Amino acid sequence: MISTAVAIQNATGDAVTDISTMVLAKQINKNRENMTEDEFIQAIWEYSAHLASLTATLVTSVCLTKGELDDMVNAIKEIEELGNEAL
Repeated sequence: MISTAVAIQNATGDAVTDISTMVLAKQINKNRENMTEDEFIQAIWEYSAHLASLTATLVTSVCLTKGELDDMVNAIKEIEELGNEAL
C-alpha cells in the first residue's frame, strides 16, 4: 500500500515535470505580455487539461495492470458505441 502511494506521488511529480508540460508553462509565461485575456484564459485551460490528463494517465498506469487497463479501454469503447447506437 505504501509503495502504491509513493508510486502515485511519483507519477504526479512526473506529470508536473514532463517536458511537454514544462514547454506549455514556458510558452504561457513567455507570451503572457502579448496575449489577450481570452487567449491567456484559453492557454491556462489547455495547460490545466494537459496536466490533469497526463496525471490521470500516469496514476492509472500505477494502479492498473496492462490487462486491467486494456479491459477498461474496451469497456469505454463499448459504452461509447452503445451511446452512439442509442442516438
